[in-house]
Amino acid sequence: MSLRGGDPVEVGGYPLEARLGSGGMGTVFLARTSSGRPVAIKLIHQQFAADDEFRIRFRQEVAAARRVSGAFTAAVVDADPEADQPWMATAYIEGQTLTQHIAMKGPLDGAELRRLAIGLAEALRDIHRVGVVHRDLKPSNVVLSPEGPRVIDFGISRAIDQQTLTMTGRIIGTPPFMSPEQLQAPRGVGPRSDVFSLGTLLVYSATGHGPFDADSPYMTAYQVLHEEPSLDAVPSALRAVVELCLDKEPGRRPSADELLVLLRDLPADLGGTGAHAAGAGHTRDVSTQHHLAAPATPAPGAPAPNAPPGPGTGNTGTAAALRPRRRWRPVLAAAVAVAAIGGGAAALTVAGLGEDDGGKGDRVAPPAVAPPAVALPDGFAPWHTIARGGREDVPDELRCVAHGDAVFCGGGSVVATRISVLDGSSVWTVKSPGVPVQGLHLVGATGDTVLGYRVAAEGAPQDAPIEVVAVDADSGRELWSVPSGAQSQAVTGRTQDALVTGSAVVTVDASNSRFEARDAHSGKVAWTTPFPADTQCSPVPAGARLLAMCAPRTEVDAVEVSHPTLHVLDRASGALGKAIAVDGPAVPMGVADGTLVLLQEHRAGTAPAGYDAVVRVDPDSGKVTYSRLAETYTGTPGMADGTLYVSRQTGLVTAVDPATGRTKWSRQSGVEGASGPVAGAGALYFSSATGRVVALSPRDGTSLWTTDPQADGLTGEQGASPRVTVVGRVVVVAAAQNTLFAFDTQEPPKAG
Repeated sequence: MSLRGGDPVEVGGYPLEARLGSGGMGTVFLARTSSGRPVAIKLIHQQFAADDEFRIRFRQEVAAARRVSGAFTAAVVDADPEADQPWMATAYIEGQTLTQHIAMKGPLDGAELRRLAIGLAEALRDIHRVGVVHRDLKPSNVVLSPEGPRVIDFGISRAIDQQTLTMTGRIIGTPPFMSPEQLQAPRGVGPRSDVFSLGTLLVYSATGHGPFDADSPYMTAYQVLHEEPSLDAVPSALRAVVELCLDKEPGRRPSADELLVLLRDLPADLGGTGAHAAGAGHTRDVSTQHHLAAPATPAPGAPAPNAPPGPGTGNTGTAAALRPRRRWRPVLAAAVAVAAIGGGAAALTVAGLGEDDGGKGDRVAPPAVAPPAVALPDGFAPWHTIARGGREDVPDELRCVAHGDAVFCGGGSVVATRISVLDGSSVWTVKSPGVPVQGLHLVGATGDTVLGYRVAAEGAPQDAPIEVVAVDADSGRELWSVPSGAQSQAVTGRTQDALVTGSAVVTVDASNSRFEARDAHSGKVAWTTPFPADTQCSPVPAGARLLAMCAPRTEVDAVEVSHPTLHVLDRASGALGKAIAVDGPAVPMGVADGTLVLLQEHRAGTAPAGYDAVVRVDPDSGKVTYSRLAETYTGTPGMADGTLYVSRQTGLVTAVDPATGRTKWSRQSGVEGASGPVAGAGALYFSSATGRVVALSPRDGTSLWTTDPQADGLTGEQGASPRVTVVGRVVVVAAAQNTLFAFDTQEPPKAG
């Protein structure tokens, strides 16, 4: 939908392209970031901007959306709730809403319905784990993206520990999808209210109508409060789960985690709704009642004690028999058995949607992290700290390297800081007075020297350069500094104008015309090497080797590098080897089998639009090999142990063989906007700016564990460098707002 007369041209510096929709509270526009990434901007209507109560509500919406960082929600990219006309930008999710899909194509069924149910349950799990209640889960707030359902619009959500804000004289929500407690006592609404709403939404998805539909909102509300739901057309196996979600009493509904277990245990095709299926035509069938009233709680997956002889022969218990908590697996076992008898042989598989198996095969129990080769350091205990820099008003992210029992970190307003691995205590910190440059973090460290970047303070001359600063690793004393160039990102796609190689550091001079190599501790110049004529260059690490990546100066100035060249850069003399031409733009990733691996960027105009090929360069022979990828991958790339990985904004991680370009595996990690990977202690680690960490099995991407967020960060950044540092079996994680924390990989913080 094109922009209309009177629509703004830009919001918050984001040029607007189209109007996506408008509601009572605001309008949503399609916009682009400076890198060309599409975002959805919600702009609040002008008449609400002066309403203090509404402004508070919008601040809550922004805070809630930022806290949620799951695979099935839309990540916040930017926001300004204090603007004259408040706005929030989130990742743009391409796809129809559930409302639009059902209006055009009708209800869902079979595997498609099962995938939707599991995806939405996973979304609720992620939302609830960070202490947020959505409170408006309805079809128009579910987008069916190519990568699975996404829950949007946290406009009336709230933190569980936060007082509910209600507009005077109004019921906030959508009656056909609201819980009884939301209609009666909205201040007491908790996570199980969302579970009720999910139950109504699943009925709508399976039948095209809600379980409490009536001629007016008032009658609908009455039905929600006092009547049984209409579930005749819901597939029998799913109906047994939906009944549990739609219990009038919140305490008798499953949690999102428990609901996810139930849904994953459903048959792949969900069976039918025939007259002989259990529960057809009513909502409390005899067989289900028997199981709900069973006195004992078996372990998950264990047979229920005193199980009934079979469907249709169970106890005729009364509705007054209260359902014990966590008794849902036996209920589903009966429902599945009945579905198999009444609707044909329904093959029971237990594959989870999050494992990207398309509902095929058996779900294998996640393996534990492989036993580490080293013991936990004596005296270690999990810790959490903030590295205070020179500018408290512009906190940024850090990046770290480990040496012995020390972790050295830098970035933003911190040139470098030394942190104890054991307890997180700060030994020393060297601060930077300037405003951080995105992506500019620690240079590196040797055994006795730490190197970082310093940005000039505000008020300094406009052309004041960024400096590379050397600091004594033991004392934190500044040893020397030198102005640094700042063109590497344009050449290589990575911000790396300096790097440590052995006991030396190689930098680009302030005029962006030559390489300079120095002893890292003394600062003594070992050699200088001018760039080839009319080019700009950047140093590129390649295992034990050092390469230079160069590009025509005209292409760098136009930010459209298409013809880069690679040169071996002799570490001892600085001599440049013969140029090796590469089709660009291409981003260096690492080394596999002695060859430098790059990812070739796909461009939409001048804007990067993902990666569509693997490039391998043999520095000895100069041979260049290209392998087309199965698709154009968008997201944050990385490399570990000879395998390429791309972590998409949605949390989907794909492993690629750099030798062939073929996909090894693709798994949903549940961590949006993650950077990585970092390998260690038998796992791959990915983490987001919020500090949420996931450990995946290198073999097949199986999720080993996931932690909760640790900082209030945005998850919209792509191309970020890895945030995790592995020290034996200790993981040190950097997150937004200069947050650092560490834990034992064998005992990660429990999510939820």
